[in-house]
Amino acid sequence: MVWTSRACFRKYGNFVDNIRLYVRGGSGGMGLPRLGGNGGNGGDVCVVAKKGTTLKQIKDKHPNKRFTAGVGSNSSIYALRGAKGEDTQVFAPTGISVTTDGGRILGELNCEGDRLLVARGGHGGSLHSGFLPSKGQTRHIRLDLKLIADLGLVGFPNAGKSSLLTALSHATPMIASYPFTTLRPEIGKIMYDDHKQVSVADLPGLIEGAHVNKGMGHKFLKHVERTKQLMFVVDICGFQLGSNTPFRSAFETVLLLTKELELYKEELLDKPAILVINKMDLPEAQGRLRELEAHLENLEESSHIFPEDVTPKTLMRFMHIVPVSATTGLGLPLLKSLIRQSLEEQDDIETEGQRSEKLLKLRREIPTSSIPSWGFPQPT
Repeated sequence: MVWTSRACFRKYGNFVDNIRLYVRGGSGGMGLPRLGGNGGNGGDVCVVAKKGTTLKQIKDKHPNKRFTAGVGSNSSIYALRGAKGEDTQVFAPTGISVTTDGGRILGELNCEGDRLLVARGGHGGSLHSGFLPSKGQTRHIRLDLKLIADLGLVGFPNAGKSSLLTALSHATPMIASYPFTTLRPEIGKIMYDDHKQVSVADLPGLIEGAHVNKGMGHKFLKHVERTKQLMFVVDICGFQLGSNTPFRSAFETVLLLTKELELYKEELLDKPAILVINKMDLPEAQGRLRELEAHLENLEESSHIFPEDVTPKTLMRFMHIVPVSATTGLGLPLLKSLIRQSLEEQDDIETEGQRSEKLLKLRREIPTSSIPSWGFPQPT
């Protein structure tokens, strides 16, 4: 068991979702006082989103993690205006948040081709600077990857998330009978008969206290932020991490998962969510399902049974509740159908909202005097 665990952590080490870089803009070129020539500006350093790129590739290709742009050319009698220094591009995957060492967000790269200036080059020497150039901007930045997926799987270790992802998609995550099977994010694609694809992220399992970075902690929670919807995966027979931790029923698991998300970032509870009740092939599953359904039907009353450290302030309302067995395939066709339905409904709502917002903005921009008076009753 020990050897297996170590191998898993080595595997996680191959996945990099945060990296710190030193970036420096190029210095400007010297001006030419006797002829009034301007030196060229220094080059800039930009982070550019590129498909197929990973943070690990940056780490491996640039072990010193330093990126410096070119120096601007000096002014000369042959070229009074010096040439700009060469820009440097840092290619990074989409889903990157760029921050300073102090945590200030400089920008995000969500689509391929998105570009963010992170270190500006210095100005070339000119009359205003006494023909002396300035140095380029220097700083340390952090590239933080947050996976972009349609659906994010949320659950305690051994809830069957990896098995469910395998059954639904073409992903092949590692599956075993001990906690923390998933030690790095896995992305799978659910394929439909009409070639529609839905991306699903299986993320490291939460434990109680994840919001304060226990267990996988923030390595898990930050990836939930960019998924469109959440899918809670709960073991119908409950969960217990170890002999020194309390046993949690399926309903308590739902409450605790909600609470961990709430304590990390309350906005996560605004995401649409589906509840998947897994391992329905077990002998005692039907009786426990009836008990769970009774609790879910009387959510407020049932939540008061448990202490405050278990109960979230905001209770999660699920769009769909689906009993399944990732092992036997029970309920999976229905789940696939409901996943697509809920995502399409969300897209329709967002599209209509964007259309209404654009229409309202357009109406505000059109002067009242330009609206034609014909067709409306005239004042007498």
